[in-house]
Amino acid sequence: MKTILTGDRPTGKLHLGHYVGSLRERVKLQNSNEYDKIFIMIADAQALTDHADNPSTVRENILNVALDYLSVGLEPAKSTIFIQSQIPALFELTAYYLNLVTVSRLERNPTVKNEIAQKNFETSIPAGFLCYPVSQAADITAFDANIVPVGEDQSPMLEQTREIVRKLNEIYGEVLVEPNIFLSSNETCRRLPGIDGKAKMSKTLGNCIYLSDDAKTVAAKVKEMYTDPLHIKVSDPGHIEGNVVFTYLDAFCEDKKTVAEMKEHYQRGGLGDVKVKKFLLEVLEETLTPIRQRRAEYENNPAEVMKILKDGTAVANEKASEVLQRVKRAMKINYFE
Repeated sequence: MKTILTGDRPTGKLHLGHYVGSLRERVKLQNSNEYDKIFIMIADAQALTDHADNPSTVRENILNVALDYLSVGLEPAKSTIFIQSQIPALFELTAYYLNLVTVSRLERNPTVKNEIAQKNFETSIPAGFLCYPVSQAADITAFDANIVPVGEDQSPMLEQTREIVRKLNEIYGEVLVEPNIFLSSNETCRRLPGIDGKAKMSKTLGNCIYLSDDAKTVAAKVKEMYTDPLHIKVSDPGHIEGNVVFTYLDAFCEDKKTVAEMKEHYQRGGLGDVKVKKFLLEVLEETLTPIRQRRAEYENNPAEVMKILKDGTAVANEKASEVLQRVKRAMKINYFE
């Protein structure tokens, strides 16, 4: 079987980095009809590893993330959308997997190291946060997922999952499915920079364009986008390397010929930033307008959205419980079967 597992932390609304890094690919995969099962998780338990003192943020954003999923075109009839904390099997699997991982290996995980530095945890790292790659391994393996579409920054996490799978299978026999990462074919999309030119679009850094932003807000953010600081006059030759506007055009514009012509014109001089930004805004609005329309439909019926989550969670719970029982049999701890 070809099974997909992916998801997001409900710590805020999703943005364009999420969209080109994974959401757009998820919709394509869903609509390709090549996959037997697609599980999409709202990772609230993982979000609590660094929001334990502010659970209301996580709770409020469950609905926001669900709305973002539905607005980009994920369909409950084709993709099972569920809430992580409501699947008890995930936490039991995490407990067993923790015995297969050393603390030093967790500390070496590049993604975890970067996030610890970003969040200024230093020596006060919450144990749950340090161990969340193990929890993520439980999330993936509980659904026999062999394909995980994520952003490039998550590849160290998936490698850690693969290590845990190999270790458990080595000790207890072939029990778990080893997953593979699925990255966007467009390299620009794998790590979309923020509008300020920083390496990554991030809710924490406040440099995002959100999927739920209205047209006026998007226009204001595009106007403020980082370009080439040396391109002072329209006649000046410009640089496209590190120029966020052109990076976004590479990620969103399907008319590659026009983008190539604009790049050449900008580099030789005679093309102003205002004109390029205006073109980018048109491109972004082509993507965001139908997303806004779908979101508005669901926003008017939050009870329907919660029912979608409840039904999806019931389906996910059944599957994860089956995998947990298989693991417990292999570990010889199925005492009452």
